[in-house]
Amino acid sequence: MSISPLKVVVCGGGNGAHVFSTLASTRADTHVSVLTIFEDEAERWTQTMKSDMVVSFPAESIQLKSKPSLITKDPAVVIPEADVIVIVVPSYAHGPVLQAILPYCRPNTFIVGMPGHPGLDFQFTHIFGSKAKQCTLAVLETLPWACRIIEFGAHAQVLGIKEKVGTALVQGESCNIPFDCISTLQLLIGDKPRLNVVQNSLVVNLMAKTMIHPPIMYVKWRNWNGKPLTEKPLFYQGMDDAQADLLTQISEEVLLISQTIKNKTSLDISPITHIQDWIKEYYADQVKDGSSLKRAFQTNEAYNGLVHPMKDAEGGGYVPDFSYRYTREDIPFGLVVLKGIAVIVNVPTPAMDTVISWAQERLGMEYIVGSELRGRDLSQTRAPQVFGIHTVEQLLLPGQC
Repeated sequence: MSISPLKVVVCGGGNGAHVFSTLASTRADTHVSVLTIFEDEAERWTQTMKSDMVVSFPAESIQLKSKPSLITKDPAVVIPEADVIVIVVPSYAHGPVLQAILPYCRPNTFIVGMPGHPGLDFQFTHIFGSKAKQCTLAVLETLPWACRIIEFGAHAQVLGIKEKVGTALVQGESCNIPFDCISTLQLLIGDKPRLNVVQNSLVVNLMAKTMIHPPIMYVKWRNWNGKPLTEKPLFYQGMDDAQADLLTQISEEVLLISQTIKNKTSLDISPITHIQDWIKEYYADQVKDGSSLKRAFQTNEAYNGLVHPMKDAEGGGYVPDFSYRYTREDIPFGLVVLKGIAVIVNVPTPAMDTVISWAQERLGMEYIVGSELRGRDLSQTRAPQVFGIHTVEQLLLPGQC
């Protein structure tokens, strides 16, 4: 690293932002600030953080304590001096954050989508325009940790750490960053997970695990009678055969899309694996029984106790929250993007279509009509067609270094 101190801005106020900002703040010669532009998060975080933030790792009985030097909602205060900008927000917030930092982002800035989720590369290039040529974007396939906030602004907990995370660089043609992007980001995250650099951002789009939540939601709630439940059902550890089967079908559709692209190009798709292989590899020592996809999810200790997104029902009990990120984020910024890539390479996606059709009704949106990608709300997604991408060559372009 040739910049000292390295100035890092973490954009976000959720689980991942709490964890990353604290971890990065423990690194030597690193100055960490937090930018959260939504509602009153910056003020709340500042008021709560009277002393060091705590990130606990229950599995290792470890606690790390540190804190960012500043928390603000004003990008003009922190972005102009930033060497590294790490965006740790839900996919639907990527656009507003990119718009907010754009006027203040200087040339040769390293921007990280943690996670990127499908289509961030398309959206970044579209919003930043010519300025994208002066920056380098890293897109991560997933968040490095399964984590949650225990007390906002004070304590976050890491439930599990992935073994590795697929990462791609989208390097602007006139960008000249004076440090190694991957080794710097690895230093900020820590030794684990290992950042696994892949050939192109399209690979990350196809690796992203936004495919997991929607089919689990669909099977659980497709025949729900509308009556409140007395308890919140387990999400991952409650997986049944039907959920595992539908998730398998979607994973196989993604593999077929990937193989079709490989047949047309020289793209290395080896990092794109079946979902059962993925969970065993990425949560290696935390999955106690990998004999089937269902058992791998049920016995993953990183998922202990995690429940379906629910909200309180009038008169007591709980009802499903279909506005939660498992549908609000993972459909328009997940499955619809994969569907758009499939359309470009002429691969049918009946399993994806089934889940998208169900979920769009719950969201009050329309992304597909039948199996066709022509819904009235398609422009609110990150499908490649929204950004004028209609060929395999254009799909590959954003990830070329």
